[in-house]
Amino acid sequence: MPVIRSADARVTTTPNAVMTTYASPTQGGTEAALWRVDMAAATSGPYHAIDADQIWTVLTGSLTADVDGEKLTAATGDTLVLPADVPRQLHSDTESGFSAIVTCPAGALAYNPNDITPPGACGMAPKEAERVLPPWIA
Repeated sequence: MPVIRSADARVTTTPNAVMTTYASPTQGGTEAALWRVDMAAATSGPYHAIDADQIWTVLTGSLTADVDGEKLTAATGDTLVLPADVPRQLHSDTESGFSAIVTCPAGALAYNPNDITPPGACGMAPKEAERVLPPWIA
């Protein structure tokens, strides 16, 4: 079993958050990816879907998740289970932001619900019907 040193964690910065990959197929993982998300206060992630279940455990701060039209709130110590193929958008607390550890199966793909690119999508986001492997899961 490999040991992935903290110095070897891969950091990906987007306009919405910083993802630090601790394990993935390209970093010693085989069937799962594990990463940390750090999102500054009053920030929203993109509206999207993932083709696999994800598990988010909030380490600090809090977030609100719009999951298929339902608003869910998770704070420090809470775990949020996001089902596959369900539209979602995460929003950080307006004062604290949040940090979370996230895991999902390796190779999970992100895509746009209804094949429509949301306004303001960053360059890493999928376009129209495209499905992409986020670099923190690769």
